[in-house]
Amino acid sequence: MSKHASSATAVQGSNADSFSKSDKASRYFQLMLLVLAAGAIYPILYLRQVYQTTMLEVFHINHSELGYLYSMLGTIFLLSYLPSGWLADRIAPRFLIFFSLIATGALGLWYSTAPSLSGLMIIFASWGLTTGLTFWASVLKRVKMIAQHSEQGRFFGILDGGRGLVEALLATVALGLFAYSTQTRGESAAEGFKHVVYLYAFTCIAIGCVLVLLKDPKPAADAARQEQGGFNLLADLTTLVKIPELWLVTAIVFCGYHIFWATYSFSDYLQGGGMTAVMAGTITTIKLWMRPVGGMGGGWLGDKFSNISVLVVALFLASLAMIGLIVFPALNSLSLLISTVIFIGLMTYAIRGLYWAILDTCNIPLRITGLAIGIVSVVGYLPDTFIPLINGYLTEHFPGAFGYQLYFGYIACVGLLGTLAALALRARVKRQSLNKAGA
Repeated sequence: MSKHASSATAVQGSNADSFSKSDKASRYFQLMLLVLAAGAIYPILYLRQVYQTTMLEVFHINHSELGYLYSMLGTIFLLSYLPSGWLADRIAPRFLIFFSLIATGALGLWYSTAPSLSGLMIIFASWGLTTGLTFWASVLKRVKMIAQHSEQGRFFGILDGGRGLVEALLATVALGLFAYSTQTRGESAAEGFKHVVYLYAFTCIAIGCVLVLLKDPKPAADAARQEQGGFNLLADLTTLVKIPELWLVTAIVFCGYHIFWATYSFSDYLQGGGMTAVMAGTITTIKLWMRPVGGMGGGWLGDKFSNISVLVVALFLASLAMIGLIVFPALNSLSLLISTVIFIGLMTYAIRGLYWAILDTCNIPLRITGLAIGIVSVVGYLPDTFIPLINGYLTEHFPGAFGYQLYFGYIACVGLLGTLAALALRARVKRQSLNKAGA
């Protein structure tokens, strides 16, 4: 799979002040390691965005069964997010991240053998734990803690854009392996897919072995200890649920994640329109290259202007482009369709690079930031549990382009609701700023 009361704000301010120019390089180095970890661990779970049609053939399953697998994965994520935040507040992140990478890679080696549906269910359920429970909140909290207040958009943008760069590099190499295996050497799709899975699995294991040797950032740990307050789960939850801005951030993540989920189906949608697997995979891989551009560019624009304002624009444009994806195929313009897919990717990754940066507007105590990330994730990533079912149902019962048009139409509507939530959050933040200025 990313996030204070006046005393908390003061703590974060003192935390920012404790960072000198001399450790700027150290903080960026820590960020780079987190980028590598996040960029390596998730692609193996979501190979469907490039190889969905191939996966259906290799595993001998249909769209609905694939939807069940991803719905189950999403359900495990949903159950893991809150305890993931709890763990992130208590256990050294490097150990959590190490376990996650090694376990995910080992499961990938099993995945490469094209197991039965029951085996796939075990793998996907386990992946839900290794990338949700032990990985997710620890990475997001660590990024938030090493970033100064004025760098939140930039650091989270680099996290998402940088992991996107890692994903794009891996996807490009993987596609080359797949094309070489199936087209040059004439091997089966199953053999080509196995090479792809090997690449991701061994990359996860290698990065995990490197990360466990490096200590967690000391300034972040010291700052967490300096903040007043003990660990009382019920009291902490009560504090968080009373923050209206936190729920608006949750709504934005929920809607923005819908748009991201739609990108997983682009390859199958394009192949349904007559493209070859390699051609559709090439286009969706180009779309992946928009992640570093959208994530880092969105984060830079957010720090320069306003994280929330840039997010409003990105949500709105992505929703409009999703409608264009429905309309443009009727114009018989392949270039327009491809451009729309790539543009949606650009906007989607800008959204993902920013929606955790706006958590900084919620005035959340640093010591329970992990728990806040868990709460936002539980609701915000709820689409993991039902979007695969919606997608599977529509594409099975309305074969061809019409099923995807219904699906993309639904995504566009939710994206527009996310735009409204972002506008509401911006209005609240502006009103609070005016009140403080008046006081």
